[in-house]
Amino acid sequence: MAVDELQAIIQRCQILEEADFKGEDFNLFQVAGQKCLEDGYAAQLLEVIQNEKNKVIIKNMGWNLISPLVRCIFMYKQEDDKREHCLRILDQLAQLCNPKELFLGLLEQIEQTSGEQVCQTVMLLLQPLQTVLLKLQNKKAYSVGLSLAMIMNQLTPLPVPYTKQQIQEDKLGLCQCCNAVVDFAKPFVNEVAKNMEKSSEYNDVELKEELIKFCMKSLKYPLLTAQLEQLEGIEEHPFRHFAAEIIDILWNIGELIPLVFVHHRGKSPHWENQEFADIERKNSADSLACLSYLVFVQHFGVECFPVVFSPSYLLLCNMTHIEVLLKRTEESVLSKGLDLFESCLLRMEDNSLLHHYLEFRDFINVPQDLVKIMTLCPMEHMRKKSLNILQLFIDKFDTEGKYTLFRCLLKTSNHAGVEGYIIKNIKDQIHLALTKEYDNIWFTGHHLISLLDLVLSLPEGAETDLLQNSDRIMASLNLLRYLVIKDCESDSQTGVWTTLGKIEQNFLKPLRVGLNMSKAHYEAEIKNKKENRKEAHSSNTVCSVTVSGEKMPAMTTGMQLQVLHSALFTFDLIASVLARVEELIEVKTKAVMDEN
Repeated sequence: MAVDELQAIIQRCQILEEADFKGEDFNLFQVAGQKCLEDGYAAQLLEVIQNEKNKVIIKNMGWNLISPLVRCIFMYKQEDDKREHCLRILDQLAQLCNPKELFLGLLEQIEQTSGEQVCQTVMLLLQPLQTVLLKLQNKKAYSVGLSLAMIMNQLTPLPVPYTKQQIQEDKLGLCQCCNAVVDFAKPFVNEVAKNMEKSSEYNDVELKEELIKFCMKSLKYPLLTAQLEQLEGIEEHPFRHFAAEIIDILWNIGELIPLVFVHHRGKSPHWENQEFADIERKNSADSLACLSYLVFVQHFGVECFPVVFSPSYLLLCNMTHIEVLLKRTEESVLSKGLDLFESCLLRMEDNSLLHHYLEFRDFINVPQDLVKIMTLCPMEHMRKKSLNILQLFIDKFDTEGKYTLFRCLLKTSNHAGVEGYIIKNIKDQIHLALTKEYDNIWFTGHHLISLLDLVLSLPEGAETDLLQNSDRIMASLNLLRYLVIKDCESDSQTGVWTTLGKIEQNFLKPLRVGLNMSKAHYEAEIKNKKENRKEAHSSNTVCSVTVSGEKMPAMTTGMQLQVLHSALFTFDLIASVLARVEELIEVKTKAVMDEN
């Protein structure tokens, strides 16, 4: 019988001194103890462990029972008495075993778990692990750090619940487990906080550094990809609670404000391998970006901050983080970047952001990232939000800043729709310059002429793809029409009348030629398609179209004709606005000549 075997081993070991225990004794004890558990004799094993006479034996050999004990706990149902006995054994082992040996045994068990049992195993072993760590005297900070790192490494592969239903179900137990890990870390946080209170020159930074690493890992996973908005029907959002706890830890150990504003990261490990160094830098950037989102969008810990920072300084501090978030493609991360950017901009008054800020690299990169989202993101609501935020960003700059930003976006966007949108903004700024009393040197005179050189031109002259660039061309024509109507030739505040010859040469003339060529080409295509359709057996003849290397759905001849007619309509629209512009120029020029 398993219990008899265990008693025999115990009796033999009771007469030995601690130093005389051999490897064979350890093995026999482990096998007999495991057999007791597997055969359902957990109550008897518990009595053996609780016996004061066996204290030395359990201290040295008890840690060997961790692995079979965990297996049995998961094997029994929640209400089973045997499971309760196993849990009490685990508690006793945490109290009696050699801390160093048990620590390694518990970590090994956490490391070996996988899949659906990860969270269950971690939550089961957190309490005994905490008990053991609090007993450790040597290398305590290292052991705490190793434990937290091991736990987070095991949790990281698990998918983060995102929808309301997923969060409520918490299928793998991740939400519950994350908050349990924070409770596990609290005694060590309190230890650091108390030591800091006792001495302003807190020198034992190792434990503090390990807690910072844990917080940084938690910010990257699960918080970076987690849904953190308040959800109706969920009284206490588990990830919001977890986020609040992480912010509290950073505040209690005195690192919240330094991390948000000074970008202090503690001791960054020195990597000889550049690839490892780059990974460390990226992970740190992701974590700090998430921290800023929590503080400035979700307002976690915001009551801890002094109200002395100007809105422009807050924007400057956050632009690096915004850039990090906007370069990601996951909706959960991308939306955090957009929300953080919007939150910073809404704090500012229009026209209050000085043009000098565009000397910072991030202030140029971020609007370019917005353009990529506007044009490439598959999610419509993200594209629309990006457009609104870009306009908000434009509105915050002073006139010179707007001017510089427009030039930059016209040169870098490489998208006709975006260029058309910027040209419309330029028109609005010119209108303000012409209607307001104070002088605006950036959207009148020689500065505007330089900008019009960019706007009133065709990228490839008469051979420009007019269909592809129709948004830009229409916006440019509307701007030119406005300038001709609004600006008197005698004043020429905008400079349009003094540069009319250049505009004719670089824009109007090649546009006329391009329109004639394009219309002729498309009309010939339509004629060709119609003739082919007559010859074909059926009008349902299809052709395949390839775009960017991907085969698109087949098009019937009728569909192809519809596309071609749509293109002709666009050319007619451009031609009508062009004709109106030319007519206005002619009328105004003739009127001035008559006056003279």
